[in-house]
Amino acid sequence: MATNVIAVYPGTFDPMTLGHEDVVRRATQLFDRVIVAVAAGHHKKAMFTLQERIEMAREVVKPLAQVEVESFSGLLRDFVVARGGKAMVRGLRAVTDFDYEFQLAGMNRSLMPDVETVFLTPSDKYQFISSTFVREIAVLGGEIDKFVSPTVQQKLMEKVRSLGRE
Repeated sequence: MATNVIAVYPGTFDPMTLGHEDVVRRATQLFDRVIVAVAAGHHKKAMFTLQERIEMAREVVKPLAQVEVESFSGLLRDFVVARGGKAMVRGLRAVTDFDYEFQLAGMNRSLMPDVETVFLTPSDKYQFISSTFVREIAVLGGEIDKFVSPTVQQKLMEKVRSLGRE
């Protein structure tokens, strides 16, 4: 068995949900080091700035010693290779995720033949959670405490207030 295997878990994490946290915890059981790679998100309109997303992710994973949080822009391939990653972790919630993720894994294998994509599913209680739904619920004044950590909930509610949407 390989030792000191580095896995990269990429995403926009806008914001990081309990489902994301669960996938990170599961990844720490499989890999020696996990890098949560927060995407600059040039293709998505994020509610939180890159720095805010990094800070929230760092706070959430603080108890997990072998987890680091870094940002990246550009090709994920360049980030993974530069960090010595041997695996890329992707979370799957439902069948609808699988088609996209399967295509993405194929493309990534073409770009990074030495890096394996590992699909992890979150616990049943988190499988329906998405950052998009959480943001929408928060903007509409709904309860989000079942979907995000207390730290993320506080930051999200502050953001909603600052945008005048509460």
